[in-house]
Amino acid sequence: MKRGKQMAKNIKVVKSAAMISAFTLISKLLGFTREMLIASKYGSGYETDTYFVAMTATTIIMTTVGAALNTSLIPVFSEIESLRGKRGKLRFFNNILNVIFFLTVVLALLSFVLSPVIIKILARGFEGEQFQLAVRLNRIGLPIIIFLGFTYVFSGFLHSSQVFGPSAIMGIPYNFVFIFFLLVMADKVNIYGLMLASVVAATTQFLIQVPAIRHQGFKYEPYVNFRDRYLKKILTLIIPVLLGSAVQQINVVVDKTLASNLADGSISALNYAAKMNDVVVSVFIAAITTVVFPMLSKAFAEGDRKSIRNIMEQGINTILIITVPATVGILILSEPIVRIFFERGAFDSTDTVMTSSALFFYSLGLMGISMKLMLNKVFYSLQDTRTPMINGAISVGLNIVLNLIFVRFMDHAGLALATSISATFTTGLLIFNLRKKIGAIGFKGYIKSFMRIFISACVMGIAVYYVYNGLMLKIGYARIGELISLLASVLAGMMVYSILCIVLGIGEVKGLISAFIKNKA
Repeated sequence: MKRGKQMAKNIKVVKSAAMISAFTLISKLLGFTREMLIASKYGSGYETDTYFVAMTATTIIMTTVGAALNTSLIPVFSEIESLRGKRGKLRFFNNILNVIFFLTVVLALLSFVLSPVIIKILARGFEGEQFQLAVRLNRIGLPIIIFLGFTYVFSGFLHSSQVFGPSAIMGIPYNFVFIFFLLVMADKVNIYGLMLASVVAATTQFLIQVPAIRHQGFKYEPYVNFRDRYLKKILTLIIPVLLGSAVQQINVVVDKTLASNLADGSISALNYAAKMNDVVVSVFIAAITTVVFPMLSKAFAEGDRKSIRNIMEQGINTILIITVPATVGILILSEPIVRIFFERGAFDSTDTVMTSSALFFYSLGLMGISMKLMLNKVFYSLQDTRTPMINGAISVGLNIVLNLIFVRFMDHAGLALATSISATFTTGLLIFNLRKKIGAIGFKGYIKSFMRIFISACVMGIAVYYVYNGLMLKIGYARIGELISLLASVLAGMMVYSILCIVLGIGEVKGLISAFIKNKA
């Protein structure tokens, strides 16, 4: 009976994560279309530079604070529901919604007054008409701050109730608003129209969540209680998350500073490689942690340590199933991947070599980065935001030291390697801290799963290598031939890997296939 329940839970995690991954991928494709249309309609120059700076000025604070708020809300909502029931949770939701509305209105008004100062800080080179245009565009876009506040509170509430659909799809209507505007109206209006479209698009992100919120029993009440102890609790949880995010930005600054002293194109190579590596994390790993986080928070609120370990095991094993073969695949195919996606126009073969070498060394840390994201969520679900903050500071310090060592021998590739080593090492520290906090976590079980996954991924890597190179010899080295060889090798690798995972008894893969079969039925 217990085994059946656990299997059902596993399938739920896999299905929910697969849904979020699918919608995230669609949103990213639509976002790419949006950027292409903006470039097509407005070019790349004076107006678009001004628009992007104005948008950054509008969203920079709220996106950082909002993400930390969302992270802090989920365990608090779970605790309230466990202690006060659904009514207590809905009452607190009204309270936090009204408080955030009040704070975002104040922030928007302050931003309106201080807009010239903010633009001056973000774009020192803007003068005269361009500076005035940036201020006007920024002020037009300020309602976005309020809408983002609603969006983060709504998604935090729904995630705590393990409702993921509305949050997963909100990027789709957001991008559709832009695409409609750019295709139908952009030729008739100037850059102000694009900022107005941005405001309208921002409303869709919270409006699409309203039906699900109402389905949960929500009815708006003008209830505000600044003395609510859970408001104070959110403040104590959110501050370390914000500090941790701020510390991580130091990594970006240090990497770019050191890369700026290297050969031309080093910064761009690191940027392109990091974004390609991040696709796996943002599309797949973020989906898993989004699903697992509220489940962990609920188990902690109920004092169910056994469920915490089971859910964590499911999440970590699923991450290993994705990141280990992804790492092997990127190590083998890094150069053709970069060549196919980027090598055209001003991006030449030298740029391909530089970017693919950075991607190669970034991929070595893919598992560490992904595991760290998952383990941070475990600590957040335990209402411990201090440990991830301290771990982040250690990671930055180690990364800086390794940067200074490796950059002397490996140039920009050394910066990528330093990032991978520091992420992997500090992930190990998080595991050590977690064992101290909750006791045994079944480490031997993880090692066994990893070894089976690693064996499957290595055999997959051999198949990918021979399929790719064999087809290249037969088809030829033209761009279309390389694309066919790459796609065929990836498909062959996926088939080999899936079969081996089933043969070696990796349960999460079986769960994914079972979920797929049930959906088809």
